[in-house]
Amino acid sequence: MGLSDTGRRRPLLALAAGVAALSGGGIAFAQQGGASAAGDFAVQAEQGGAAFAQNCAGCHGADLTSGRFAPNLKGPVFLAKWGGRPLAELHAYFSSAMPPNNAGGLPDDTYAAIAAFILKENGGTAGHVLTAGTLDGIALPAAPAEAREESGVGGLSTRLYPLPPGPKRPDRFARYTPVTEAMLDDPAPADWPAWRRSHRGLGYSPLDQINTRNVGKLRVAWAQSLPPGVNMNEPLVRDGVLYVFGFGDQVFAFDAADGTMLWRYQRKLPEGAAANSKKTIALYGDKLYAATSDNHMVALDARTGRLVWDVVLTDKPGMRNPGGPLVADGVVMQGFANNTPGGGLIVAVDAETGKPLWSFETVAKPGQPGGDTWNGLAGELRKGGSVWTSGSYDAETGLALWGVGNTYDTAPLRDLKPGLNNDGLYTESTLAFEPRTGKLVWHYQHQKNDQYDLDWVFDRVIGTLTVDGKPQRVVITGGKSGLFDALDARTGRYIKTVDMGIQDYIDRIDPVTGDKHVKPEKVPGRDKGPVFVCPHGGGGRNWSPTSYVQATQTLFVNARDVCMDMVPAPGNAFLTTGVNIRYAAPPDSDGNFGVLQAIDMRSGKVKWEVRRRQTPDMGVLTTAGGLLFTGWMDRQFVAYDQASGKELWSSGVSGVPNASAITYAVDGKQYVAMVTGHGNPLSLGIPDVLPETQLPPVNSSTLYVFALPD
Repeated sequence: MGLSDTGRRRPLLALAAGVAALSGGGIAFAQQGGASAAGDFAVQAEQGGAAFAQNCAGCHGADLTSGRFAPNLKGPVFLAKWGGRPLAELHAYFSSAMPPNNAGGLPDDTYAAIAAFILKENGGTAGHVLTAGTLDGIALPAAPAEAREESGVGGLSTRLYPLPPGPKRPDRFARYTPVTEAMLDDPAPADWPAWRRSHRGLGYSPLDQINTRNVGKLRVAWAQSLPPGVNMNEPLVRDGVLYVFGFGDQVFAFDAADGTMLWRYQRKLPEGAAANSKKTIALYGDKLYAATSDNHMVALDARTGRLVWDVVLTDKPGMRNPGGPLVADGVVMQGFANNTPGGGLIVAVDAETGKPLWSFETVAKPGQPGGDTWNGLAGELRKGGSVWTSGSYDAETGLALWGVGNTYDTAPLRDLKPGLNNDGLYTESTLAFEPRTGKLVWHYQHQKNDQYDLDWVFDRVIGTLTVDGKPQRVVITGGKSGLFDALDARTGRYIKTVDMGIQDYIDRIDPVTGDKHVKPEKVPGRDKGPVFVCPHGGGGRNWSPTSYVQATQTLFVNARDVCMDMVPAPGNAFLTTGVNIRYAAPPDSDGNFGVLQAIDMRSGKVKWEVRRRQTPDMGVLTTAGGLLFTGWMDRQFVAYDQASGKELWSSGVSGVPNASAITYAVDGKQYVAMVTGHGNPLSLGIPDVLPETQLPPVNSSTLYVFALPD
């Protein structure tokens, strides 16, 4: 599709690269439409003809059949594939993918008019002006029987010397069955169907084909470029299909064995909506769920990528949703980050219909439980409590577990007023909900009145831990401080804290309640001089998820061992106590700021530690093959011996390894996959500390998949 601004026609590959899409293949998209200015269908179709001549005829031909670069869009061959199908399917594709040099860039009413023109040229009609929202009830005319017999002949091929058939590909969806709660709690060994592989958030795989003895032979099996831009998505895999979120609110399904694209969905964002990435997408039943950059939730058919429903989750200003959805008990839950008055939010909708079920404000207001913990601050002024990591789900207790962040509005909470409480619920807390009702069953605040931007908003691991000689089901989570709390999964009762050894501002922890006592001299403010604190508010254990190996009760975690000067600042400051924060090396630092640790959660001792000059930027993956995978800011993806921390293999990649790696198997062969595309907070700031750390000049995004040679 396309004429240049000067009127000179440009040869474009239009739909040639997407012949499968326009001939009944698997690419599916969606867009939000606007109304045409035309008065009736005939006038709209005429306008569509003019738009087609300007934008499409160069590839498809002026008569829709004589193009050199793209398939026919009318006639028996076209209808053999598209006849009887909803016009909405065709419109959804080209309104998001065309023209190739300006995909989705034409006005909504222009795309609708082109759809009207194609419908009319194929002998169809409509009793009204077409818009994106009125296409589902309109089908393209059915093809005659003789056309169906010739359906293999298209506008780009000849009957004289027909193309020989290609190799037969496996149909990855032929035996598709709905994803169940049991599958998400305890997945098949070959699959990775949820964020951190299962609802329990372990980040561990039972696969062992790739192991400590042969990992040195690992090589790229296949790779796919994803839309350029920020990407921190952890892919999902089920029954040989890999699903991944791409920049610009696109979702892809690939054959997980060779990278062949099976379908693609692209949302057309409204004007002014800034595209961002998500840590995860979710599978449940026969659907895939993705949060969008304009704060909607979409449900896609997991087999085709076609839109099933699309709902607004919130219209509150300032809301962001980088975590991604958790789906359990037939409910889709999504957390929101926000630093404007009102605080964060968790929203739940029905997984089958998208019907709203409940929402929970993570900053308690007056009159609500916990509403009296804000030092007397008016409810409409309270900020913080962002939720920017997805939750976990414990099938044994039936509870969804979510982490909540801090507040940057630290000044109203810093100094306790007589007779009041300044804990600031529900900041820095774990919240346990009944998914269907939204009832808050229990909560635990890991750090009261955080004055440092040292969140506890990360992954919640559900596992078994030996406590007083007996196995106990626990929730394990840590904050940027490098402190990890273990709680009773059923009640939220505090059990213990383990310290990585990278913090210096907490001097004691109550053994019964887990309350963490802050050294008075470490409390910052404009009324003080500079205060030195470890770790940095953007450092410590931050953003990237951990991995827990149940058999050894070992937690694997990476961190940035950097500290901060909290410096008084005039006017607006990063924290409202009147301080900005500056990076600083720890005392007696050896210049190695990247840390990888194995922590025995039973004893609380660090079993081993690896230090690197460069800092980590992705989460941790562990496997039954004795391996640990993670990645670093120098664009190295590395495998370690889980038992010792010894480096066994590494591979340079084109961009910062920004998302957690996964592993899966297809047809008996194990693969390891990871995504690049810097943009999470771990890729920021450190280049100011380590001058040799350079972000790639182009923020490309690539899906890499590694395997052993056959």
